[in-house]
Amino acid sequence: MGWSLPLGTVMGTVIRVHVTFLLFLLWIGAAAYARGGQGAALQSTVYIVLLFLCVLLHEFGHVAAARRYGVQTPDITLLPIGGVARLERIPEDPRQELVIALAGPAVNLVIAALLFLALGAVPSAEVENPGVSLFERLLWVNLFLVGFNLIPAFPMDGGRVLRAILAARLGYARGTQIASGVGQAVAFALGLLGLVGGNPLLIFIALFVYLGAASEAHAVQMRQVSRGLLAGDAMITRYESLGPAARVEDAVQGLIATTQHEFPVVDGAGRLRGVLTRDDMIRALRDRGPDAPVLEVMRSDIPSVRDRQPLEDALRLMQEGRLPAVGVTDAFGRLVGLITPENVGEMMMILAARPEGRTGLRRSG
Repeated sequence: MGWSLPLGTVMGTVIRVHVTFLLFLLWIGAAAYARGGQGAALQSTVYIVLLFLCVLLHEFGHVAAARRYGVQTPDITLLPIGGVARLERIPEDPRQELVIALAGPAVNLVIAALLFLALGAVPSAEVENPGVSLFERLLWVNLFLVGFNLIPAFPMDGGRVLRAILAARLGYARGTQIASGVGQAVAFALGLLGLVGGNPLLIFIALFVYLGAASEAHAVQMRQVSRGLLAGDAMITRYESLGPAARVEDAVQGLIATTQHEFPVVDGAGRLRGVLTRDDMIRALRDRGPDAPVLEVMRSDIPSVRDRQPLEDALRLMQEGRLPAVGVTDAFGRLVGLITPENVGEMMMILAARPEGRTGLRRSG
């Protein structure tokens, strides 16, 4: 989602459009212009814009339902294959997730019903026919969106509906595992159809679905593993740190001498000032040279948690902010460790390999 441009904010949710969507819009307009000239290009572009307005309203259906349960939605991103509403968390109550998942398709049903009433007749199903009106095409595409989004595969709504139904009987973790497996199987089938039929868009959708299903399973596994653990249980305690007066060259020497990718910048009182990542270091070395102060090129938006706080708090901060690390401090605010995505992944592999689960790690309480 890095190549996304903000369009504005509605109800506290930032609406973003991915650059690939703009390229898709240009491609549709150019293809229509080649077929039928300026009029056809304008009509096709307006149709796509209205279609994605329906997609946006679909996503705001999720937003409204999520807020009913106290879940905020930081942003919505429009992609060529639809929209993605990023919820700050997924409710683990199956009934709540079911309501949130079905709220989006329900919006498309309402739009289709309103268009049907406006047309006053059964619309033509020949949507490729140039004689079919814009409203008729929008009615059918909204019905298509309902069916497409209810395919039982993450990250589509149908995957969350399936997970909610399974979780009510088998538990959240097991329900996610099965739903993720179904989603990956669906993605494989879509990819195969795309290869056989020579449809690159279907292959792209298959890749999106496969990665979405795998990502959902990983996120839930991470939450399950972290429960009952403290931030101090998962932190790195052996690391090289940099002082406020350090230069990029000092960090380069540390990068060569260690396996670290993230270097905390700590003041004389032991407090975290920021983190210099390997990518920031290389960029600064290229753009500003080895004498650039680390205080000017580091990431200063790195939060800290107490070592006795639940590990879930640190993971949530890291995921929501897409951060390279989270600092861990003692009762006096001094840095005593770091939590990074890499060491959390290693901890998950170790815990999964142990039959007894968490032997050797401290428990909260």
